[in-house]
Order: sequence, then C-alpha cells, then structure tokens
Amino acid sequence: MSGMPGAGGPEGGCRTTASARLLVNIDVDDLDKAERFYCAAFGLTVGRRFGASAVELLGADTPIHLLLKAPRTRTSVQTTERRRYCRHWTPVHLDWVVDDIEAAVRQAVAAGAQLEEPIFTHEWGRLALMADPFGHGFCFIQFLGRGYDEIAG
Repeated sequence: MSGMPGAGGPEGGCRTTASARLLVNIDVDDLDKAERFYCAAFGLTVGRRFGASAVELLGADTPIHLLLKAPRTRTSVQTTERRRYCRHWTPVHLDWVVDDIEAAVRQAVAAGAQLEEPIFTHEWGRLALMADPFGHGFCFIQFLGRGYDEIAG
C-alpha cells in the first residue's frame, strides 16, 4: 500500500501492518436469497458456512461474508440507526471491475439487481450504478485506455 502514490505509507501518514487482510462483510436479512444473488450476479462460490448466520463467498479479490442480521436491529450501541434493507445510502460500497459492463449488468439484473441509471462514460471508463436486492449500492466499472491514469495528476 505504501508503494502507491497517494495511498499513505510513511509520506502519507496512513500505515497498515504487513499482515493486515481485508474482508468484506455484507449484512442481509435472508441468507439463502443473498447467497443465490451474489453467486449468480458475480460468479462467486460458497467457501465456508458459519452456522446458520453467515456464509463466506469466494471468487473476488477478497472473501465476502454474508451476515444474517434481522431488519430493524441496532447497528451499534453508539447510534440509534437501525438496519433496513430497502435502498439506502452508505459511503462505503463495492466496485466490481469488469471487462464487459453490458454483460455484467445483464447478469446482475437477471439475478435480481437494479440498474439505477443508464451506463455512462467518463474519460477513465464506463460506470453502472446498481443496487442489490438488500438495498446496498454497488457499481460496475469497465476501465478504458489507462483507466484512472487518464485523469491522475
């Protein structure tokens, strides 16, 4: 991470340990439905099951854990926010980099996702804003040319 410009490290002040590993956790209210959706939409496969409350999906750059969490339960003792599975906004979401954005959108929509607006093109690539059946936003990105380097300073 520290070898990437602007990514932190000694110059940027942000550091991680060499053993740090990223896991993605997604709260859902129906584990079976979520497993079917994420496997069909993104070509993931089931790794491990953690009892009746979680499943590990493999096939992305990092493991994705689907976590069964009931609607309207508190997200933290530090907030009054409650889990809801209608479309909602969060500052953290998944971006799936794909080679064929139209095919990726068709596959995800067939599995139950929603395309929220038409695919649009930037200097760096094409972008599709999507939502899964649990209200979580995600994007498909198809890089063009040099990708983000087209606009990097």
